Amino acid sequence: MEYRLDNYTRNPQLLMDRLAANCRARRLEKGYSRRALSAMTGIPAPTLESFEKTGKISLESFCRLAIEFDYFEELSAIMSRTKYSTAEELELINKNRNRKNGR
Repeated sequence: MEYRLDNYTRNPQLLMDRLAANCRARRLEKGYSRRALSAMTGIPAPTLESFEKTGKISLESFCRLAIEFDYFEELSAIMSRTKYSTAEELELINKNRNRKNGR
């Protein structure tokens, strides 16, 4: 399945749905029932079912799933590098590189 996010379809629910579908696919590939995955991760089976249907789950629980499916490195790399789209944005990023707070 190929995913394409353009500026018109980027929205949190779409991303959450895709992440949930991917987690469900990994679960099924491994041959895990929700109950078995629940025992491995400590996430209640009804929470896993709800996540697969709605895409909603706590960050902690999502991290537990990522670790169980061996995606620790990939998940920890998210937002680890600077992204910019204009020279002005890059200049602002470089100016603010050592800031410790938002003010």
